[in-house]
Amino acid sequence: MSDAPLLVIAAGGTGGHMFPAQALAEAMLAKGWRVKLSTDARGARYTGGFPHSVQIEQVKSATFARGGIAGKLTAPFKLAAGVLSAMMGFRRDRPTVVVGFGGYPSFPAISAAYLMRLPRAIHEQNGVLGRVNQVFAKRVDTVACGTWPTELPEGVEGIFTGNPVRGAVLDRAEAPYISPGDYPMSVVVIGGSQGARILSKVVPTAIAALPEGLRANLRVAHQARDEDAVTAQQTYAEAGIDADVQPFFQDVPARFAEAQLVISRAGASSVADISVIGRPSILIPFAAATADHQTANARGLVNAGAAIMIPESQLTTDTLAANVETILGNPDGALQMVLAALSVSRPDATKRLVDIVESLAKKSP
Repeated sequence: MSDAPLLVIAAGGTGGHMFPAQALAEAMLAKGWRVKLSTDARGARYTGGFPHSVQIEQVKSATFARGGIAGKLTAPFKLAAGVLSAMMGFRRDRPTVVVGFGGYPSFPAISAAYLMRLPRAIHEQNGVLGRVNQVFAKRVDTVACGTWPTELPEGVEGIFTGNPVRGAVLDRAEAPYISPGDYPMSVVVIGGSQGARILSKVVPTAIAALPEGLRANLRVAHQARDEDAVTAQQTYAEAGIDADVQPFFQDVPARFAEAQLVISRAGASSVADISVIGRPSILIPFAAATADHQTANARGLVNAGAAIMIPESQLTTDTLAANVETILGNPDGALQMVLAALSVSRPDATKRLVDIVESLAKKSP
């Protein structure tokens, strides 16, 4: 077995948990560490992007949020079995540091690290702690926060690391901004990886309601679900607006870099991308998000003056059109929003996580 220090990363089965975990894995491998990923069968389906040298270890896990009565009754036993399995694995190959990124699949490894008194940290992507990170916030050495401010339990101090962003985003960090004016302008509409029905319903009508002089200069890139795309495209076309409506854009960072305005949900990764590239935004948090965490995600940009937030319950054609006109009709204000976004960005989020791991490694026996 190699003498290289071992980092165990524990993460759940969503992109929101797995992407920052992957970024840290890549960075620590480059520093000569060994890296293992601890997850469950569900999480293992999302590991295709991890480097091949990362060892994937599956442990039993469960959630109390799904599965009916039977699932809730068996969940504690599955979690306990997972913790025992993780502890046995840690005894065979003792981690130098354990870092959890949330989700129930991270529960066994972080529990094992707590019981064995191993150096440990958690990273929370959203502005509200997820259920598992809530459990461990007072039981780890460091709480790293991807969003700032993050709502933390009393007595817990977080470190604002930011959320790691893709290389394609870093390539366009602080991309030069062309302030709005009487020339072609770009608006990008993003509703998460699967689009958002309410954005497809309201945004096209709001853009169509803009004054003709402003509307004539706009070209729109709108990510919409297949079932919503035809209606959205038709609304844009009837208003004479040049619109590219697709279910998924492969080149979102490039489109952000060319945009005068971004209209988006407030997922943690979207907020990070917007802030690192530096663009004015109108954020419409997903109302059904757990603990309303998208509203918390938006708060940092809003408080900095970089974004306007419109709650879903208040999203109307008139409200959105007025806010779009406010930003695109005020070149100096739009540029100030860009500078404000950059002021709260963390393009070095991965490095900050690496620093935490290396600091914790010094405590390892």
